[in-house]
Amino acid sequence: MTRLILAALVALACTAAAGDQPPAGDEVRLGDGRVLVGPILKENKQTVWLDAGFTVIEIPRDQIESIVRREAPPAGDDAEESLYHTAKTLVDREPEDEARRVGEAVIKVSTPRGLGSGFIIHPDGYAITNAHVIQGETNIRCTVFERGEHELRRLLIDDVEIIAVNNHVDLALIKLKHPDGEPFPTVPIQGVQDLTAGQEVFAIGAPLGLERTLSTGVIATTQRSFEGLTFIQTTAQINPGNSGGPLFNRYGEVIGVTNMKIPFGEGLGFAIPARYVRDFINNRDAFAYDKENPNSGYNYGEPPERLRFGPPPQLDDDTADPE
Repeated sequence: MTRLILAALVALACTAAAGDQPPAGDEVRLGDGRVLVGPILKENKQTVWLDAGFTVIEIPRDQIESIVRREAPPAGDDAEESLYHTAKTLVDREPEDEARRVGEAVIKVSTPRGLGSGFIIHPDGYAITNAHVIQGETNIRCTVFERGEHELRRLLIDDVEIIAVNNHVDLALIKLKHPDGEPFPTVPIQGVQDLTAGQEVFAIGAPLGLERTLSTGVIATTQRSFEGLTFIQTTAQINPGNSGGPLFNRYGEVIGVTNMKIPFGEGLGFAIPARYVRDFINNRDAFAYDKENPNSGYNYGEPPERLRFGPPPQLDDDTADPE
């Protein structure tokens, strides 16, 4: 394996010396400072397989310092005027390292009735949370955590506007106004869904009011169905207060919005996939919030319970009264 890595490095060095550009692809930086460039064909927790052009190199994970992925393909809706952005470069980091990088964009969302979490997607203060976190409330306060040179500053923002609400997918778009007019830190939303069972993920939120709590786990399944929608099921701990917070992959992309768990179940948390979030943001005008009617929209009423199979008596020709 070592000989293959050295051969690949020599080949890359010769290409650079000849005045050519290094081959396009992912960039794998080793612990000793050397760099391999090429498409990653396959990877797991222990090994990364890299296409070096003339051979496939098998690289142990413990020899890798970082991975910079090739630029993600455009999502098709990440226009310049969009309220969110996708990652331009993807760097594989440990959850604790990613948390330091993206944690400032995670917020606590409080109302007189309770609290949840959220995350900022635009420097102007646009943020995503769950619809049920702010449902029926107009007095909303958000807590932003700004990292100073030597300390963490807790900034309370009372100037919060509800922009759009979609109860069906349990998403809400709100806007925070910075008291000093400064831009907010943001996090990228995954542009093209790339999820697999067993993939490492982590959540940041305020479970039971415990601010900036990080929980790690894996994706249990990407196709869990509830009431006509599919959810990401994860073993990362999700508790009351996590609702509306981000579920991240190892590249710091938001892949889902945590919104529920199975009561009394351990490691049974669920998140709304990023594809629903992108669609909600792009079609936010259809779900524009009506401040004159905080309960605007519709809710399906529960159907009456059936006591037996077959048509109801009123429609049963055998039991209906003759004319």
